[in-house]
Amino acid sequence: MKKIVVLFYILTFVACNKNDNKEKDFTTLFEKTKGTETPEYKDVISFYKDLADEYSGVSLFSFGQTDSNKPLHLVVYSQEEIYNIDEIKKSSKNRILINNGIHPGESDGIDASMLLVRDIIQKDFLQKKYKNTIICVIPVYNVGGALNRNSYTRANQNGPKEYGFRGNARNYDLNRDFIKQDTKNAAAFAEIFHTVNPDVFIDNHVSNGADYQYAITHLFTQHNKLGGNLGKFLETEMLPYVEKSLQEKNIEITPYVNVWGTTPEQGFSQFFDSPRYSTGYTTLFHTLGLMVETHMLKPYKVRVEQTYELMLSTLDFTEEKSTQIKKLRNKAVDEILNKRTYPIAYKVDRENSTELQFKGFEAEIIKSKVTTGKRLFYDKTKPFTKQINYFNNFAATKKIAIPKAYILQQGWHRIIERLKNNKIEFIRFDKDTTITVEVNHIADYKTRTSAYEGHYLHYNTIVKSVTQNIQFKKGDLYIPTNQNGIRYLLETLEPEATDSFFNWNFFDTILQQKEGYSAYVFEDIAEEILAKNPRIKEAFEEKLKTDKNFAKNPRMQLNFLYKKSSHYEKAHLRLPVFKVL
Repeated sequence: MKKIVVLFYILTFVACNKNDNKEKDFTTLFEKTKGTETPEYKDVISFYKDLADEYSGVSLFSFGQTDSNKPLHLVVYSQEEIYNIDEIKKSSKNRILINNGIHPGESDGIDASMLLVRDIIQKDFLQKKYKNTIICVIPVYNVGGALNRNSYTRANQNGPKEYGFRGNARNYDLNRDFIKQDTKNAAAFAEIFHTVNPDVFIDNHVSNGADYQYAITHLFTQHNKLGGNLGKFLETEMLPYVEKSLQEKNIEITPYVNVWGTTPEQGFSQFFDSPRYSTGYTTLFHTLGLMVETHMLKPYKVRVEQTYELMLSTLDFTEEKSTQIKKLRNKAVDEILNKRTYPIAYKVDRENSTELQFKGFEAEIIKSKVTTGKRLFYDKTKPFTKQINYFNNFAATKKIAIPKAYILQQGWHRIIERLKNNKIEFIRFDKDTTITVEVNHIADYKTRTSAYEGHYLHYNTIVKSVTQNIQFKKGDLYIPTNQNGIRYLLETLEPEATDSFFNWNFFDTILQQKEGYSAYVFEDIAEEILAKNPRIKEAFEEKLKTDKNFAKNPRMQLNFLYKKSSHYEKAHLRLPVFKVL
């Protein structure tokens, strides 16, 4: 009887201990097809579900909804099992977030991450190596695009056989949506991002453009834009470490070849990842960001394998530099505030470039066999290594004084929703309150003439500022800048910033006057204004003398007096965001 009890106990133990059950085959479709195919969305999720069922160190969570009406999944690896998502927040371990399938036709990261998580959970030496790291993977970010599967839309790409489509379920390019969050995908991503609060973020892509010898390139977030000690650390320690690590694996890598319509040997600049892009967004919260760009024309198998190795190299760096990364991130807010100003616009520094030993192919312009024109041709039989200029430094062209706080009027619900999504701290006035603030009016701006990701973007925005006493209503938002989201606030609420909420059309209703006047009626009022207001009269007469067009245009003259009067609406061109200095 005792033997039976013992046997029953052993069988029960084996059945309950997921780590000892090795019967499930986790060979991926990528491996079974010798690197020519990538799995469908449902099979990717099933793979991770099975992995989580089999191994206690892997967990699978779902967040919110995407535009495809399916949730966004997050795979979590930790040597100690993660039972609920709050355990990630409380953990002192390194945290890495890997994003895949933002453009599902660029499926390299989807396959590489499946291999990565499986290998770590199955190999004791990798578990030991990354015991201090929580690895979080979004298996497929653009679910709608992944479901829209085909073999044709990536016309320039060498494999896999089938893949997803770039646009999501509402045809948004999700790598332009992080700051504006028009999609449910972006809102769900924000929830994941702020839950994980990653030290390092990796976004896996495939590049288009010029041809060259490399199968993989890196696109680290622009270091001047990241700024301070974090920016220096990324440029002088993280980037060289990853490059050297890959070279030791016999993998050649170069910065993302930011060339369109010309050839790389002429030199190229670093890509400037403003907050609409994934790494531009994640670095707003002091995360070290890296975008992987494999090359479209290289074999799919090679691209996936090199993506896999780059992720391992980045994991190695994060393990080795864990303490330093956390210290830099913890000091980032104080470092920004101590500078008192913040750059919101940049240009390429053409006087300060880096020399690259670039491995490309000779290019020439030849006669087209298809059209009546000529075409660019890269000759694969003529590889070269040349020293070229890489313009990886940017100079600030505009800075703003960092305010103590912003005040947002409560009616702007879409803005408030995004502040909440991004864990921005604010309080509401509990009574009507008058405060001296900086008031900004839009003085000038330009608008794109063609649609871009559901918007007609503004640019070259200029504001004029005045200091006034403004009475704010009970319920208006007071948003201090001394918080982890300081960069987010400066990049969205400062209208002249590249990806500000103003430039993304969130405040367009202030651009239109809602009240007006009939000229024949206002003539009498204007006469009275001139009689009772010497300063207005003096300015009016001076403009008549100095502005010939104004002197010839009675309509402009009347409008000038209208805008100088108390009848002109205060809300016109006035931003509903005020600055407490």
